[in-house]
Amino acid sequence: MPLAPLFSVLLLAAAASATPLAVRAADPTGTIQCPIVFDGRVPTTLVSTDLDDATRSPFNTGYVKGEGLKWSDIIKFPTEVGQPRFENSSSHKPITVTLSDRSIFQTQRGFRRAGLQFKDDANTGGRGAVGVRTLHWSVKIDPARGLNLSHEYLNVWHETADYSANQFNFEMGSILGQPDLPSDTFKILDRRNQQIWSTPIDETAWNNFAVTIDYDKNTLRIYYSKNDEPLKAASCTASPNDNSGEGQYQLGLLKKPTGTDDVVNSGYQASGIDEGLIYGGIFLEDSADGCVSL
Repeated sequence: MPLAPLFSVLLLAAAASATPLAVRAADPTGTIQCPIVFDGRVPTTLVSTDLDDATRSPFNTGYVKGEGLKWSDIIKFPTEVGQPRFENSSSHKPITVTLSDRSIFQTQRGFRRAGLQFKDDANTGGRGAVGVRTLHWSVKIDPARGLNLSHEYLNVWHETADYSANQFNFEMGSILGQPDLPSDTFKILDRRNQQIWSTPIDETAWNNFAVTIDYDKNTLRIYYSKNDEPLKAASCTASPNDNSGEGQYQLGLLKKPTGTDDVVNSGYQASGIDEGLIYGGIFLEDSADGCVSL
């Protein structure tokens, strides 16, 4: 082969081999600094049917989902969405929690819901609601499964053991009875259902959140960042809050109806829905002595 064509072939081969390296996104730099209580990060080796297997899934396989549905019907594995701050592509992968017309839990016909619970999180006497705990999660908007923000969505919350209240809610959409709150924000509400923090929804970034729940001092403290930025406290001090009542964490989607005073059992929900929200970086850590992974 003449020298010039050979040189051209070698040059093209070198460029082709270099291209994947040039476009491959670097993994996030976040590292967990505190002891993990519950780990909800999904291993890269986990397959869909593992979510239905109590020995393999990081979540409770029985709750909280539509009757007759398996978690393998509900959870999707998105591609080309990058990684949240506390996940490495070699170890973990994001998930999409989805809603459909079948997302009716028990007799709660007003709601459409799919809520993941940590596998070992007990409703009473457990390790999740004692001392000082920080719950971490990251979300990313799924443009193919948009949410209808004229509805109220609970995305992350901690429900008391008697199911009478939530110690806090992370929400999106239009909060029922609070029309002055914009629908296009991420919101944290306290036990009294009062907003204590919000930020505009970024539809392209990974949005990273953490809430430190001090079960001894009855306070909440919120942290937030985007993509691989370190988390920053949203306020200089923690907010007072009634954290009593034990209970369990849930992460996913609970879509409330409109046009009713009985949101659990009635109201309007559109038919033919295919909605979802991408999650990653889910874990609960022990924040004794002020330890928080940033």
